[in-house]
Amino acid sequence: MSEEPALKRPKRRRLSLNVMIPNMLTLIALCSGLTAIRFAYEGRWEHAALAILAAAILDTLDGRVARLLKGTSKFGAELDSLADILSFGVAPPMMLYFWSLQDFGRFGWILVMLFAVSCALRLARFNTAAEDPDPPAWASTFFSGVPAPAAAGLALLPMIISFNLFEEQVRRPEVVGAFLVVVSILMVSNIPTYSFKKVKLSPKLVLPLMVAFGLVIASLISAPWVTLSGILASYLISIPFAVRSYRQICERTGKCEPEDDSIE
Repeated sequence: MSEEPALKRPKRRRLSLNVMIPNMLTLIALCSGLTAIRFAYEGRWEHAALAILAAAILDTLDGRVARLLKGTSKFGAELDSLADILSFGVAPPMMLYFWSLQDFGRFGWILVMLFAVSCALRLARFNTAAEDPDPPAWASTFFSGVPAPAAAGLALLPMIISFNLFEEQVRRPEVVGAFLVVVSILMVSNIPTYSFKKVKLSPKLVLPLMVAFGLVIASLISAPWVTLSGILASYLISIPFAVRSYRQICERTGKCEPEDDSIE
């Protein structure tokens, strides 16, 4: 009897280390978001806020590291979205629920779910727009709505402010709930916001910018919560300027509409 040839297992393609490094950063960000929920459950509010800040920094780095190392992949993009929904869509409202919203009862939990659902919808829209082979020219300048990491920071702004002053006022459930509703609307809205992806600077501005960056870092070290509150407030103030800049581009080029969903 002739023996049947043994079935050969398909060879697995070896993964480059360049692909793994960005994914490792994404996984660390995911773990940081989970840890923030644990810190909030234990009442360690400052540690929880720092964990979300770490997740935001890692989320900023992983994509840039992937492009720098030429290690971008579909797997990495999907993993990044899953990490974002946990770190920026679930962890922040859960922190606020433990901190204040549980006094609102069922309505407080509804607000938590509203924020999480809004974040999921925003990320789904972003992933869909990212697959566009011919994105509009202004896509590198504007986001459509507030991105998830910035939304997480804005939602936590009452908690961050309370670390220095006005704790009783900003910890009230109605104040925290109002922030969650407004930020949830901003996430899924079509309001243009600056993306800062490809900002080009004049050579004359490089040195002043480096000095300003050094001052911000020094402020974060010496007075982290006051500085972070100022950064988040500045981001809120920048939104009307982004809307004006976007409209000016529309009027100049005639190739976009204010309600365009493709700006991502």
